[in-house]
Amino acid sequence: MLLFGRQHLSLCESPGHFRTNFDHSVHAERTLRQLRSKNSSLEKYIYLNGLKARDPTLFYTLLVQNLTEFTPLVYTPTVGAACQNYSHIFRRSEGLVVSYKDKGRIKDVLRTWPNVDRAKIAVVTDGSRILGLGDLGVNGLGISLGKLDLYIAGAGLRPQSTLPICLDLGTNTEKYLSDPLYLGLRQKRVPRNKMESFMDEFMEAMREVFPKLLVQFEDFSTENAFYYLERYNRQYRVFNDDIQGTGSVILAGFHNAAHIASGDPSRCGPALRDHKILFYGAGSAGIGVAKQLMSFFTNLGLSEDEARSRIWTVDSKGLIYEGREAVSGHKKYFARKDYSGPPMRDLKQIIQYVKPTALLGLSTQKDAFTEDVVRLMAALNPRPIILPLSNPFTLCELGYPEAIRWTDGKVVFASGSPYGIVEHQGIKYEPGQGNNMYVFPGIGLGSILCSATQVTDKMIEGAAMALANSLTPEERRDGLVYPRLSRIRQVSAEIAVGVIRKAQESGVDERKKLRELDDAGLLRYVQKKMWTPGSLSQPAQTLSKL
Repeated sequence: MLLFGRQHLSLCESPGHFRTNFDHSVHAERTLRQLRSKNSSLEKYIYLNGLKARDPTLFYTLLVQNLTEFTPLVYTPTVGAACQNYSHIFRRSEGLVVSYKDKGRIKDVLRTWPNVDRAKIAVVTDGSRILGLGDLGVNGLGISLGKLDLYIAGAGLRPQSTLPICLDLGTNTEKYLSDPLYLGLRQKRVPRNKMESFMDEFMEAMREVFPKLLVQFEDFSTENAFYYLERYNRQYRVFNDDIQGTGSVILAGFHNAAHIASGDPSRCGPALRDHKILFYGAGSAGIGVAKQLMSFFTNLGLSEDEARSRIWTVDSKGLIYEGREAVSGHKKYFARKDYSGPPMRDLKQIIQYVKPTALLGLSTQKDAFTEDVVRLMAALNPRPIILPLSNPFTLCELGYPEAIRWTDGKVVFASGSPYGIVEHQGIKYEPGQGNNMYVFPGIGLGSILCSATQVTDKMIEGAAMALANSLTPEERRDGLVYPRLSRIRQVSAEIAVGVIRKAQESGVDERKKLRELDDAGLLRYVQKKMWTPGSLSQPAQTLSKL
């Protein structure tokens, strides 16, 4: 067991020699300059981690004020490298590691957490599939820490209300097992039956120790992600960000992208109900997104079967269809019934056959969308929708500069990792970022504020529609499919309202008084509940007193 060891330090506790003349706003600028002097993103991550330990109020204030700059450092893409190197860059205990060797006394381990009475949200991973980087074992704790930093900055949850957890069930990555600095168990992952009994004990212990806590599952292996979400989502306050969060954020982006592609009268785009989506990648994220996008079509009046017929899926063995060998359980729902030919593996050939209006990448295969593939999509569609969503950059299917160049600026684009503005033939194009950080903070915030007893599919859909509708007129005029990241706190508040309303419709909200508020009043209530770090012009409060 590793125990989170955050010290409640602040600038007001600086040595007395500086007490009179210390200027907090100047020190904030000093800190930013120190950060920007670092040569690599990983060095910046390590520096920010140290800042969070020394002065958490300053860390969170700067994070909130510089979200666009800081987010790629505390979250994707840098958090991927941080997780891969976690045992080597480790400075201090942070978060809670619950080991398989703790089985039988998990409740006792959980009770060692110093903020038991304050904890409201836990991000739980087993490190088995971190950002498509593979089985990182206990090094995966970094993803829980990064997600919770965004809950704090993006949704205004108090730092003491967050609980990062990694379940150490071993690792099958020999590199870590033979690494003398590796922090986790030096054993292969426990088999499925042993993991299941461990998970059952863990979830029941979480409910007993933290009865109001919301649990977010993160980066479990594909099969286990679906299995444990299905096993627990009606018993506990739990959701899976890889399946539901990804599905929600992409539903929102696709909703806006489809309206752009269909709504340009000069280009004769398809009717909304006639869009066809090709998924390249059929893991937990891919199938989760595909299921969520079903609602785009059913909300237009299509039946479930009609909606499913608009979606094609591709895995490492090619087009998924009934009768093909090696189609695992979670993929069978979208297996095509209208194809019975030989296996079709080449992506360009599949696109020529399907003629999709939208190509979505969740494969973690870098540069999988080649120039030929992208040009074919542009030839088939006046405004091709291409969403390469794999994180980080090293796993992204297509870069934004190439997407603009190969489609002559026609592409409707969003990626999982952040790209900058691209200029092409004198026109500047701004990309969207289809990142889960747009929705999971609002899903968590809304679920917590209404005391939802479970996170329903309607709540996830409500988050997606709130995100889709959150764009400003300026953002729509600029052709964006997602709001700009600098507005994430306002967006999270609007998403929280959408989540609360759907929880009320589903009857899973325990805080019934919120039903009395109209939407404007509910939004004000949500915003009032969001925590903001102290002003840098004054000595900072210690976080233990907030």
